[in-house]
Amino acid sequence: MTACLVMASWLILLLLARRLPPGLLKDLAGFLPASAVTVRRLRRDPRVPRRAKLAVAFAGLWVLSPIDLIPEFLPIIGPLDDVVVVALALRYAARRVPRAALEEAWAGEPRLLDRLLGGPAPPAAPAGKG
Repeated sequence: MTACLVMASWLILLLLARRLPPGLLKDLAGFLPASAVTVRRLRRDPRVPRRAKLAVAFAGLWVLSPIDLIPEFLPIIGPLDDVVVVALALRYAARRVPRAALEEAWAGEPRLLDRLLGGPAPPAAPAGKG
């Protein structure tokens, strides 16, 4: 019963988040769902080393855990601990995972991933002679 209520509340929040005007609040509202999908995709990607998989799995479990440093029911700041843990785990993984794998796994706006990881991926070097 509790799981159904949690899922229903997530769905309602997702629907409401889609109606938000562009800006920071909309970015934050879409960050955790995009991160959850990204965690699932990275766990299955063979290019991701075991330590990075453990970091993103920990972040996924943190988001799903009912125990939080900041209670979820507090408006705006409730999900901040989740956002921080996920951001730190993704940054850790980004140092160990090819950028292409992260970009393929990311389910949100590409600009959010660029912002999180510190800018877009550098262009690939052209094949040189020699």
